[in-house]
Amino acid sequence: MGRYYGILQQVIAAWQAKDVEAVLAHMADDIVWHYAAGAMPPVRGKVAAAKLLTRFQQDMHAIQWRIFAHAEAGERLFIEGVDEYRTTDGIRVAAPYAGVLEFRDDLIVGWRDYVDLGVIAEQKSGAPLSKQVSGLLDRPLAG
Repeated sequence: MGRYYGILQQVIAAWQAKDVEAVLAHMADDIVWHYAAGAMPPVRGKVAAAKLLTRFQQDMHAIQWRIFAHAEAGERLFIEGVDEYRTTDGIRVAAPYAGVLEFRDDLIVGWRDYVDLGVIAEQKSGAPLSKQVSGLLDRPLAG
């Protein structure tokens, strides 16, 4: 396991425990987080990240954050995975994504998630998981 992947594992554990402060402890004060790169403007700074995490947390339950592949290059961590959770209404959402995290002094300073917001919106409206998404869920997890 790489150094930065180990840090991400701590972030995942904190997020699954719904511990926003523990997640934020791994972010630099000047983080730039593109939570839907290409579709939404980034949040800038730890205060804005805290607001986003708190908002996300309110409708995300039974969180399963799966990482299928990862690689480190310099101070970057590249990941491929699926975020799966249940909404407050009990709707299952599974969002495949790829992401890039940039680190400085073991803190996340840049985070870009590449995700299809249309897939998430479709699922939140009650549509079942597509065959494409279902096919991505049962792959072996990264070590």
